[in-house]
Order: sequence, then structure tokens, then C-alpha cells
Amino acid sequence: MIPRLLYPIALTLIITQTAKAQVVQLSPEVKSAMEQVSPDELKADIAYLADDKLLGRMPGTPGYQMAVDYVTSKLKALGVKPAGDKGYLQTVKLRRATASGASLTIGYDALNPSSVRNGNDVNVYPNPVNPEVKASAPLVFAGYGVTQPALNYDDYAGIDVKGKVVVVTRGAPDSFQSAVAAHVGSTVNIMKNAAEHGAIGVMLVSADSTLKTLTNISRGVYCVLDKNNKLILSRVYYSDQIKFLASAKYTMFNFLCHNAGKDVEAVMAQLKKGKPQSFALNSTVNVNINSVYETFKSYNVIGKIEGSDPVLRKQYMVHSAHLDHLGVGETVAGDSIYNGAQDNAAGVASLLGIAKMYSKITVKPKRSILMVFVTAEEMGDLGSGYFALHPTVPIKSMVANVNVDQPTLIAPLLSITALGAEHSSLINQVNQAAAYMDIVVEPDPEPKQARFTRSDQYSFVLAGIPALNIKYGSVTADGKKGMNALVAPWRDKYYHKPQDDINGPFDFNAAQKHSQLNFLIGYLVAQDKTAPTWNAGDFFEAVKK
Repeated sequence: MIPRLLYPIALTLIITQTAKAQVVQLSPEVKSAMEQVSPDELKADIAYLADDKLLGRMPGTPGYQMAVDYVTSKLKALGVKPAGDKGYLQTVKLRRATASGASLTIGYDALNPSSVRNGNDVNVYPNPVNPEVKASAPLVFAGYGVTQPALNYDDYAGIDVKGKVVVVTRGAPDSFQSAVAAHVGSTVNIMKNAAEHGAIGVMLVSADSTLKTLTNISRGVYCVLDKNNKLILSRVYYSDQIKFLASAKYTMFNFLCHNAGKDVEAVMAQLKKGKPQSFALNSTVNVNINSVYETFKSYNVIGKIEGSDPVLRKQYMVHSAHLDHLGVGETVAGDSIYNGAQDNAAGVASLLGIAKMYSKITVKPKRSILMVFVTAEEMGDLGSGYFALHPTVPIKSMVANVNVDQPTLIAPLLSITALGAEHSSLINQVNQAAAYMDIVVEPDPEPKQARFTRSDQYSFVLAGIPALNIKYGSVTADGKKGMNALVAPWRDKYYHKPQDDINGPFDFNAAQKHSQLNFLIGYLVAQDKTAPTWNAGDFFEAVKK
């Protein structure tokens, strides 16, 4: 498709067509603005935000407040106007729920209840709504827990789960797109679907026999409350009807299937082919949970740059990044401060760089720009989720979101994947900006990581807003597709560990290029007379809260 020509007032941005590609030509002022953010400046921002004195930027702590103060002072100095509920800030009320006591037993001959050990064989999650939960109900296997009539698939067809507990294994049929599989297989959607079919509990079981550990929930699970302490957002629980959530290892899945006369491998083979395999498990689960709560406030930081067009300035192109990280936790190699330099001080620095680029342009783009630094991403995208539910501008005025999360800046940025862009017309701006910067655009090299639904852009998608997240591609400096070979050991050593600090591997020239690319994508969106749209018939076109 040949894109429309764009003619800004004084910036003169022109898109021309060549035999091979569309070429973006920028005015000298825009080019100059993009060069105003240096690798050293980005490094300085990352170094401050990932400094030990911020103690890992855990929401609700003085370290997180230091990060908030740093960002707001930077926005103010750049002339970015406040756009929160109060100044630059939007208050997000968070609840941390932990289990002061939890037990789960399963009654049937093949499994001795004493062998079910909470925290080892099974994790029983705290309940963020009811502090005391007792439940006893039959178990029913419900495949992936997915109901998608549009994709001709329903794990609940032919089974009755009303008043029962559903056992679900994560995943989706092989025929599902990776982003679609990640969406339908998210915990909140599994639980929502279970509730809609009348279940009272969910047990997530692993189909991977090599998985030896369960997700650590000892630090609690989080949700967002309203001013009356009513739960309004959670990535774990959907409603009061669902009394509990538990997760269990492969051994539990195997035991349950064996007791029902089923073979796990045969069941999974049929599920992967798109053939639902749901059946009663001839077992009863008994659960007792006591939960305790801690409530505290955190903040999204929101600024705006007003557009130049009298009509389009009422619409917003949203740039976002999460400001939080994991705080202080388990000691690894002598360090217990989870600094989060790549995840996501680098993303925050990128947004500050983008704000600076916009500040250097005399005539702003047609649409207005929102700079949104969200809290509690590491707690389940709660800050962005709250903003999407309670935006500080009209929800329909936000036309697109470009999110930055853990860009993994450890090598030259030669290729990228734009997670989610293939679902909307945003792919046009991605291709134009990447071509201008001589960057190759590739399909997601790690589709099984489900990265599109694992960060804040997903909150905007759930609100019906086309969104994307720029990640590294596969191309390395030697001309080969070796980026995954670099990222894999980085992920093992640094991801969500104290070692992710300013002394870890960094390519600050890549950081500059990444920030420039995100700016240019957003700038092209802000200049286009036509707002981005979902692709006709795309799965996410119909996914709205």
C-alpha cells in the first residue's frame, strides 16, 4: 500500500516512493532534534535510575519516589506540560496480598494427600478479595481453558464445570498465532473464562516435565483498588466467584490424568492439534487459604506536548515505559538490589530522550504527544492497566501506543521486531522509520516468549488502542543472525537479577538509535491525518475491555 503524503507546516516531512522502498525525508530541524540526544546523556539517565541508592525502584518505596522526582524534574525542564490527575502524577492504589497460611489436598486413592506440599508440589495463591477461603469441589480438566468461537475452538464444549474447579494447562493449539495464543492463555483470561462457565477455582498445571520449580509467589500478588478499597484491576483474579488459584508441576498433572485413565502425552498431542480434550478427573480438591493485605500508593507520571493542528491536537500519540523494578530481594552473587538497568531504566531514559527530541522542534507534530511513565509493570502491568481504565485524557483520543520495555541494548541495533505492529496499520510507520534509519524489520525471532502480551502495550491493546513494542531483531555486526545467541546468556545472568545494573553489558550507541527510532515512529503517527487502525478482521480488532 502506498502511504499518503504528509505535509507539515514548517517541518516539511515528505514520504516519497522509490522502486525498492518508501523513503522518509525530514527537515533539517527534525534531523537536528533527533541528534540532540547523545549516548552519554542516555547513559547518565540509566545510571541514575539504576543506582543502588534507588534500591530497585519498588513501588511504594522512597527509591521509587526518587525515580518519580527525577522524571518529573526532567519533564518540567523540557517544557513538557503536566497531564496527570494532580500535576504530573496519577495515583495508583495498590494492594499486596500474601498467604499467611494455605493448604491444598486432593482426595483419591492414587495420590496420598500428604504428598501435596504447598510451595513445592503446588502453589496456592493468596486471595486479594477474601481473607479467609475454604473450598471443596470436584476437579475437571478443561484443556487450555480457552473458548474462541471465531477460531472454532472451545475447551468447555460438552463439559459441566459449574461449582467445580477447572484444571488447565497453559498454551493454545499450534494453529493459533503466537500473540493470540499469549492473549487467550493469560492467567486473567483463563480465570475470566472459567468464571463465565461457572467454575469456582482454577489450577494451572504444567505440561513440561523438565520444569522443576514453580513461580515464586512468596513476595505476594498485587492488585489495584479504588478509593473504597474495592478491587478494580488484577492480573490474577477476575471476580469474587473464583475462590482460589493454584499452580502445580507436571507430576501433579500426570497423577491427575493417570487417575482418570488418561495419558498426559496423548492428551497434549491432541490439544496441540486443536482437538479439545476435556474430562472429569475423578478427584476432589480441598483448599484452605488465609490471606493478609498491605495497601500503599504509587504513581504514574504523565506529561503532554500539545500538537500544532487545531483539530488533531485533541488526539494523542502515547509513548510509554515502566518506571518500576523489583526492589530488594534474594541475594544473588553477593548482591540483593535489583537495579533494573535494562529493565527498565533504559526504557525510561529512552522516553526522556524522546521528550527532548520533541522539545527541540519549533512546530510540534499535528497530534499531541503523551509521555506516560507507569508504575507496577513488574506486578502485572497494573500501572498501565489503571491508566487505560482511568486515562487522564479521553480514552478515544489516544490513537496509538509505542511502548519501550527492556530494549536489551547489548549490541549494535541493526534489526528490530515491532511486537504487535503486524496487527495494525502501525506497521507502515515502523517500516518507514526503520528504512530511514537503515534498520531491518523482522518477524519476532522469539514467538514462544509471548512478549507482545507481557508488557504495558498490552494494556492499551485491551483498551482497543493499536500498540507496539520495539525489540531487538536477529542481525549482529558480523552480518549473521546471531542476536539470540547473545541474548540467551544475557537473560540467564542478568534478567530479573541484581546483576542488571549499569556495569552490565551495554551499547549506548544502540540506546541512542533505539530512542531515535521510537521517536520517529511516534512522530510519523502524530503527523498522519488518518489515525492508526487495526487490520480488518484481525483478532485484536475485537479485543476490548
